[in-house]
Amino acid sequence: MEFNLDDALLLLRRTPATLIGLLTGLSSEWLHTNEGADTWSPHQVVAHLILAEHHNWLPRVRAILEQGGAFPPFDRFAHLQRSPDVSTVQLLSEFQAVRGANLQALQALNLTPADLNRTGQHPEFGTVTLAQLLSTWTVHDHAHLVQISRTLAGNYREAVGPWQAYLSILR
Repeated sequence: MEFNLDDALLLLRRTPATLIGLLTGLSSEWLHTNEGADTWSPHQVVAHLILAEHHNWLPRVRAILEQGGAFPPFDRFAHLQRSPDVSTVQLLSEFQAVRGANLQALQALNLTPADLNRTGQHPEFGTVTLAQLLSTWTVHDHAHLVQISRTLAGNYREAVGPWQAYLSILR
């Protein structure tokens, strides 16, 4: 399927509400569980999504549109240094606000099909198009939604007993 900006915007708009619905009201135990060493809890994933909103997606869009040059650096793990005193509810609220602002800013750019073919320089992948970057933003959300769902489901890995054989999310 080819990239379609309108479809991507529909999906990107839904992520905050999806996370709010999925995570609001869960206990700290559920929000801070992970899948083992070097994995992230749902709380940490939301913090990562906020970091990406501030330092990854829109700054890279602007880099492509303004100079077509190198992307600004992005530390994918910087969210792990965030204060542990911030609640998941606060993170969800912040994510909803920053995502809304970023999507408004993106729409205000009035991107054309020609803009979507413009390129920038990714530090690892080299030349990438704006359409590829925006596609990645959309898929990145879904990768983390799957990660959160898998982490939450994993809490009941043993509790489901023999049904584990039928539940691919637990493999």
